[in-house]
Amino acid sequence: MKHLSERVERLAPSGIRRFFDLAGSMEDVISLGVGEPDFVTPWNVREASFAALEQGYTAYSANAGLVELRQEIKLYMQEKFSIDYRVADEIIVTTGASEGLDLAFRTLINPGDEVIVVEPAFVSYAPLIELAGGIPVAAACRAEDGFTIQPETIEAVMTERTKAIIFCFPSNPTGSVMTRDQLADLALLAKKHDLYVISDEIYAELSYEDEPTCFATLPDMRERTIVINGFSKAFAMTGWRLGFTCAPPAISQAMLKVHQYGMMCAPTLVQFAGIEALRSRHKTVPDMVRSYRQRRNYFVKALNDAGLPTHSPGGAFYAFPYIGGTGLTSEEFAEQLLLAERVAVVPGSVFGASGEGYVRASYASSIEQLQQAIHRINRFMQHLNQKQVELSNPSR
Repeated sequence: MKHLSERVERLAPSGIRRFFDLAGSMEDVISLGVGEPDFVTPWNVREASFAALEQGYTAYSANAGLVELRQEIKLYMQEKFSIDYRVADEIIVTTGASEGLDLAFRTLINPGDEVIVVEPAFVSYAPLIELAGGIPVAAACRAEDGFTIQPETIEAVMTERTKAIIFCFPSNPTGSVMTRDQLADLALLAKKHDLYVISDEIYAELSYEDEPTCFATLPDMRERTIVINGFSKAFAMTGWRLGFTCAPPAISQAMLKVHQYGMMCAPTLVQFAGIEALRSRHKTVPDMVRSYRQRRNYFVKALNDAGLPTHSPGGAFYAFPYIGGTGLTSEEFAEQLLLAERVAVVPGSVFGASGEGYVRASYASSIEQLQQAIHRINRFMQHLNQKQVELSNPSR
């Protein structure tokens, strides 16, 4: 038989999935690995989908999405970020933010184009770039900078083939947030080098200290930025698979062509749920954010007290503790913690080389579960410390 696609065959399986599968085969596991809210989708949002089904809204929507939903997205972007996108030709409703990423890469990339990926990064960025024929190039954030990216780090990896840059703030996996002034420095760099920017803002609502900045609102950035967003994280709608993109007309309409052939449209019933989610966000989202902030405060302090240095994330719902002091790689630490104490975390290495020495732990779990997880992590760390003492002082 003929060979499969070489691009697909070169792709490594998801490093996150291996640990999910291993954890799924074990009992009494506390999973801190899934990037998913522990809240159930609000009842009124679910009810909107039921009502649409009862009224027979089961046909295709327009390729770009229901006009009513795109209108709500327009109002949301105006109110939240003070930026105006046209319903007709600048907003696309997608099947999750992940499809939006795929559309962006396939629309922008020609074979051999390089895309700078700010790392540690969501695991799908580099593979999607490769599937589109591009070359992902890592630009690493540093812990001493609070896992924010420095413009000089980006410039150091640029070549004449650099086409675009992608980043996510608040970040998955670090939870780091960049200020408007810090993002403005990146905007100057993008303009200087004529780069497209893909700004993954799926965690924008989950910002704890300051209001988030939409990258497209920075000077001269609207015409070169693709904003990726969606409903999964802030609205507790991961399984609904609903996202959206905002971009200037030339880019957005090119992305729509890919979307038309590859997806047709997002599920209609889900789009009606999205309309209600946006209309009721002031009643639901603040309580979720307040709860995540409380859990963050507990969890980060507890990890530091356990001997795992952890910076305080400004958004999302992830902690990114440093485990390098244990003498284990991130994969060894995650596997041993799972096998010994039934606590599932994700090795930092799956988020890029710069994630080595760290693990990602989601605190989107109940306080009771987090407390039990910390109890087990403390026991694991005590065991590791005892082993280190025994190795450094062998009996005669």
